[in-house]
Amino acid sequence: MTKTRITKARVRVLIHWYLTGSVIKGTVDSGCKEVETHLEVQSEDEPEKVRHVVRLAKKGCFAEQMVVRPVPLTGSIRINGEPFSM
Repeated sequence: MTKTRITKARVRVLIHWYLTGSVIKGTVDSGCKEVETHLEVQSEDEPEKVRHVVRLAKKGCFAEQMVVRPVPLTGSIRINGEPFSM
């Protein structure tokens, strides 16, 4: 697409989860406090060309964009074939 040569790429993702409360008491709560991404890229191409590709990759990453721009979560539950509403 951009003809940028990437010789090596490494990414590390850290997700900071939390879990509080009690299942037994019905007070359980969980979620994500923060997501960190650390990207290392090696390329012999011009730095600005590589930076451009990295920007495009971040904008095109479905997982990253879902965190940056939260979306509605929809779903359904059935218990023994019957609909269950939360």
